[in-house]
Amino acid sequence: MTRDRLWVGLGLVAAVLLCWAWLVPAALDMQGDMRGLAAWMMTTRWDLRYGLLIFGMWTVMMIGMMLPSAIPAILLYAGIARSDTRLPAPVRRTGVFVSGYLLAWCVFSLFATLLQWRLAVAAAMTPMMRLHSAAMGAALLLVAGLYQWTPLKRRCLDRCRSPAAYIAANWRPGWRGALRLGWRHGLYCLGCCWALMLLLFVGGVMNLAWIAALTLAVLLEKLAPFGMRGGRLGGTLLILVACGIAWRSL
Repeated sequence: MTRDRLWVGLGLVAAVLLCWAWLVPAALDMQGDMRGLAAWMMTTRWDLRYGLLIFGMWTVMMIGMMLPSAIPAILLYAGIARSDTRLPAPVRRTGVFVSGYLLAWCVFSLFATLLQWRLAVAAAMTPMMRLHSAAMGAALLLVAGLYQWTPLKRRCLDRCRSPAAYIAANWRPGWRGALRLGWRHGLYCLGCCWALMLLLFVGGVMNLAWIAALTLAVLLEKLAPFGMRGGRLGGTLLILVACGIAWRSL
């Protein structure tokens, strides 16, 4: 590994660890007395400050959960940028690529914040930030399970699992090209994982076990040799669980 790629790799690991360094104690505090990092969540009143804090929570959570699976693509980009002597400042260009990728997940975080706000206003969520209704939870599980089998999911996952082919086919010069490439890669990643991320509303937005399980599922799906088949198997299990919850609730 070149020195540039080493610095990029260390920066990515540091960013992920910082996110989890907040997520873990905040999630544990939410399951406890909520006097620490989760104390600000103890309110039912949504105002601009609280909305921004929820958006920040979702953003940190998405970075911590999604950035690990993107590290191979980012290191590959850094290696290409370093090997092309016509491109200045390869580390900074890689940072622009990462910024584009994370921008896509910031957009998702904004959507998730607005969705959580609407659910809270409708009294559809518990104080532990999970859905009250078993039927709504089953519906989300069913949607996520069915989506695992769709052609769109397969195409997006193909791009995520083959970053070299994606970068080669979509390479553009300049800083704007790096941002655009990262943004499009983030959109493919979002297209691959959006339904799984919405399952946080089922298990609890700040449920540490649920967060860890979804993070592991994304990593295996994108990086493991059996990822494509495993994703479909996971989709089948989600469908069966959704049907079980629906049957029990009836």
